[in-house]
Amino acid sequence: MNRESTIKRKTKETDIELTLQLDGCGAGSIHTGIGFFDHMLEGFSRHGFFDLDVTIKGDLNVDGHHTVEDAGIVLGNALKEALGDKAGIKRYGYFILPMDDALALCAVDLSGRPYFQFECDFPTERVGEFETELAREFFAAVAYNCGMNLHMKMLSGTNSHHMLEALFKAFAKALDEATSLDERVKGVLSTKGVL
Repeated sequence: MNRESTIKRKTKETDIELTLQLDGCGAGSIHTGIGFFDHMLEGFSRHGFFDLDVTIKGDLNVDGHHTVEDAGIVLGNALKEALGDKAGIKRYGYFILPMDDALALCAVDLSGRPYFQFECDFPTERVGEFETELAREFFAAVAYNCGMNLHMKMLSGTNSHHMLEALFKAFAKALDEATSLDERVKGVLSTKGVL
């Protein structure tokens, strides 16, 4: 089974091409035009063992909002497509990830029902050229376009860089667990028979 997806999306604000391989080794090539966002997506790819190639040309002369949110839309669509009918997956995943002062919690349910809960307050407005409020926009876009239940909570933290990095890596680890195949799962892991 090849759990891979390539999505292209072009609007007046962004031009995105993204390829995602769920059963990868954490390799990838990421070019969003926002250095810190590249760093976060590289961490997501590496720690989730997802192969991820992303190229974005966005209207960064305005700000980073469209680039980051649209990246979330496309990643969510790619996840949904790569998962197919979700046969054999564990469905649920969670992780609590420490990074120095930061401690982030992430829980995922690939239920097909989108829901997003985000309890994170950052002490600074920016890390590099990345506006910290855009983390919420990115993860919300992923959750709603994939059709996942996604809960994220910052349990502690004083450094915005560490806090954001802990969130992206916790998401990667939780998603790796949820997308993992389990030979005990026959069909989909639901009493309804579909996800």
